[in-house]
Amino acid sequence: MLFIKLLEKNIKKGVLHLYLPDGSHHVFGSGTPVAEWHFESLDALKRISRDPEYHLGETYMQGGWHCGDSDLRVLLQVLMTNVSQRQPGFLEQLYQGALRLFHRGNRILRSYQNVAHHYDLDEWLFRHFLDDNMFYSCAYFEHPNQSLEDAQQAKCELLKKKLLLRPGQRVLDIGSGWGGLAFYLAEHADVEVIGLTLSKEQLRVAQQQAEERGLSQQVRFYLEDYRQHQGEYDRAVSVGMFEHVGRYHFSEFFQNVERFLKPHGVSVIHTIGCTDRSIATNSWIEEHIFPGGFIPSLSEMTQAVERESLFYTDVEILRLHYADTLAHWWWRFQSNREVIADRMGEPFCRMWEFYLATCEGAFRWWDLVVYHLQLASQHGVVPVCRDYLAETTQDIQNPVTIAETDESADMPLITDEPSQAAVRQHIN
Repeated sequence: MLFIKLLEKNIKKGVLHLYLPDGSHHVFGSGTPVAEWHFESLDALKRISRDPEYHLGETYMQGGWHCGDSDLRVLLQVLMTNVSQRQPGFLEQLYQGALRLFHRGNRILRSYQNVAHHYDLDEWLFRHFLDDNMFYSCAYFEHPNQSLEDAQQAKCELLKKKLLLRPGQRVLDIGSGWGGLAFYLAEHADVEVIGLTLSKEQLRVAQQQAEERGLSQQVRFYLEDYRQHQGEYDRAVSVGMFEHVGRYHFSEFFQNVERFLKPHGVSVIHTIGCTDRSIATNSWIEEHIFPGGFIPSLSEMTQAVERESLFYTDVEILRLHYADTLAHWWWRFQSNREVIADRMGEPFCRMWEFYLATCEGAFRWWDLVVYHLQLASQHGVVPVCRDYLAETTQDIQNPVTIAETDESADMPLITDEPSQAAVRQHIN
């Protein structure tokens, strides 16, 4: 069987136990970790052989295979560490899912539809695996045992410092989600924040939270595409939204960022990216999770920025932080799996855990990272050394810059549970 021959050829690191419906058992590789792959029917195996890009996830959703006494993340570790995502042939198709370009454009109407597909799912679901403040983007882990809640707050603090905020400034949050970053900036930097979202459910939750926190006059949210928005701001920030912009709208996005910023403005774009050339979004991810998504390379973003008058002032690459974030989400989802299955159904649970596990694998074993692009409207706005990122909030309230003087004129095993004590505490 070709499927078995391919596994035999490629699986060298770690052990894969393959169990087929006829009762046969095949073993590939050596060492650790050890994974199991149990097929319930030959149909599932044949479908994966014909179209692995789509049917690996589809047949898992439908119960065509399972991982026995191991788990899905271990199976993916064995597969992904033995096969390069750029390796040609059958197995490349099997795992290239997280990174292929989506060739349709994301015009405004389609953007609303794409966002609704994923982000208008009931708030209830996200509260069962996200942190207390509902951040649905990469956290920033300052040390290995940091809780998810603390790591998300650390991400907000890092962004706050990169934005060089001063009291009273106006900030535009493009893709504001459930409002967590907007609230953090308002509460910790005393700024006014306008948040834009295309999700009605996120808008509802964010507006409700603004009222409950007593911030409704300082933080406001709108159901509006960034291309429709009008306004001028001291700062603009976007977290986890750029990967939904679409390849053919990169220049348009940065044109609008430039349009929003005052002459002394600063912007920080936090986005998933790849360190190799981009490839098209997996058809299963496209259908079930993120329609219209596009994971850019740094060079693609840079080409778009270069067409505008914005200055690059800093670029940072956050490596493995999103893998750890997804691991936290996975364990929290698993801790609530029974109640989620009761409400959403078993196929949905299998879809969601496959999505979380494959995305974690792409960040942990392949070339997905998170980029921070810091951009400014002119030189002198951002200090020329990065020391300010290590300084306290008081130290950087009034940095002396040209712009301000001018402003008045104008490998552990994948089975290791992240922060186990913190996860248990959250569950209990």
